[in-house]
Amino acid sequence: MRPWRPQERHSRHGGRCSAPNRDRSPAWYASASSTSEGPILLALDARHAPKTTANFLAYVDDGRFDGTDFYRASRQKSAPKLGFIQAGIRTDARRILPPFPLETTAMTGIKHLDATISMARGMTPASAGGNFFITVGPAPAMDARAGYPGYAAFGHVVAGMDVVKRILAKPTGGGMDAFKDQMILKRVALVSARRLDGVAKPTGLPRAWLIETEPQRRR
Repeated sequence: MRPWRPQERHSRHGGRCSAPNRDRSPAWYASASSTSEGPILLALDARHAPKTTANFLAYVDDGRFDGTDFYRASRQKSAPKLGFIQAGIRTDARRILPPFPLETTAMTGIKHLDATISMARGMTPASAGGNFFITVGPAPAMDARAGYPGYAAFGHVVAGMDVVKRILAKPTGGGMDAFKDQMILKRVALVSARRLDGVAKPTGLPRAWLIETEPQRRR
């Protein structure tokens, strides 16, 4: 895999995917996710989305994404090769970290363009945590606008969009409400996620999902 190189990326759709750093704080972090379909290399924009990037890296550094999966493939009905895939801890309370304030696209200037990584969330703006999604094609409906906070985009895929597109094409079904017919039927594992630069900073919080129960130890 070629070394990642974050660049200033603009689009005719408007918005910024990245920007050069103008202070001494790290502007970028690289993170690699190993999946059962292949690797995905991410560039995370800590300059414009510091809280969202820090949250994602906390999950990475603690190993909270390891052993989870890509569980959702949401395809556009009119263009099924476009949409997004979603991954993470789902609702596993053993892995979840405290939620953080939403950094909207209006705050960061990072729009939901093709290959954008963004945090999934619940009904309330401050409910993002251990689930994320990657877009295939632009998704302006996920950007903030008047009366709608949108989602927290915080980086983009540097390499591995072929993997993302393969996952998006997986057979789906099941699910309820917004997830109806979007759950990936055959598991796509998120084997591990690691940062490629900088020093890992584990939270030190309990990693309860690693603790075996007594019946498990007896097997």
